[in-house]
Amino acid sequence: MALGPALLSMASAAQVRSGSPGNVVISSANGLRACQRAMEVLRQGGDTLDAVIAGVNINEEDPEDNSVGYGGLPNEDGVVELDASVMHGPTRRAGSVAALRNIKYPSRVARLVMERSDHIMLVGEGALRFAKAHGFQEENLLTDKSRIAWLVWKANLRDSEGHSNWSDGLDAPVSKPSAQLRQMFPEVDESLLAWAVEVATRPPTGTITCLALNAKGEMSGVTTTSGLAWKIPGRVGDSPIIGAGLYVDQEVGAAGSTGRGEENIRTVGAHTIVENMRHGMPPKEACLDVLKRISRNYDQDLTRLARFDIVFYALRKDGAYASASLWSGRRQREAVSTRKFAVNDGGESRLEDCAFLYERK
Repeated sequence: MALGPALLSMASAAQVRSGSPGNVVISSANGLRACQRAMEVLRQGGDTLDAVIAGVNINEEDPEDNSVGYGGLPNEDGVVELDASVMHGPTRRAGSVAALRNIKYPSRVARLVMERSDHIMLVGEGALRFAKAHGFQEENLLTDKSRIAWLVWKANLRDSEGHSNWSDGLDAPVSKPSAQLRQMFPEVDESLLAWAVEVATRPPTGTITCLALNAKGEMSGVTTTSGLAWKIPGRVGDSPIIGAGLYVDQEVGAAGSTGRGEENIRTVGAHTIVENMRHGMPPKEACLDVLKRISRNYDQDLTRLARFDIVFYALRKDGAYASASLWSGRRQREAVSTRKFAVNDGGESRLEDCAFLYERK
């Protein structure tokens, strides 16, 4: 099927014409460094799965990425629970972990599930025991920053009369909510407190997906996350579910997602995108088709759809790639920031605009 230049970057289009895809890595917008690291591994002749895992390990160990690994926003009990999945195109194998606590690198554990067990998914306590048996050390993944955000969220919980057991009580002097928080957290600077209020009232979904293709046409992918902030303990989203948060078919391409996992699970998004590409859809249209299915689940009710977002990423075996989101961007105070995704096809990593189904005004 002929590819229009609007669907590919100039570099990607040249790769398709030459018949040699070269090395290509794409990721969610928080993956600029991940793409760079993955590309370094590919240039050195490393396996595509080595590349993407090395890439996302940067996010998993970064306390400032509050949607992945160490420093991830916790569940409603204040405990960080991590999910991850990996797929290795050349061997057609997969592994995943879900609701994993106290282990910083769930992507590495997911790979071990693939390589050293006859299973594909391990969860909870079993996943933790498996990780410890392979030498992983337990550590507290809740940073002070994420703990403060969790406490602010608890303080914002209200019953029908506006009372919270985690605020300063009915007998406390009357004060504005902002002043009340300042009294509760006198040691916290204004910028951190403002961020904590934002994530407490508008829980982020985060996550990182990273997909790689090398010059031999081999592909792999990984998705890793700390999941929905303030979730019910044990909640598992789409990230560790093969076919939802990640899917790789060596003969066709790879896909992954970030955003509201419940909606992706209902459409088996990553697998559907790969199947769309198998039947001739370009990556962008393959992603948009799944977003349309999600919209149909809500009868195209934009009021309800506006309450969440989801982003898909697709990389085809010939080097063509795209990303598409339900909404054009996310609202930040009075402005709307355009959705982006990260790409590295040989130079420095860069951000490109996502396609989108609906425009957020």
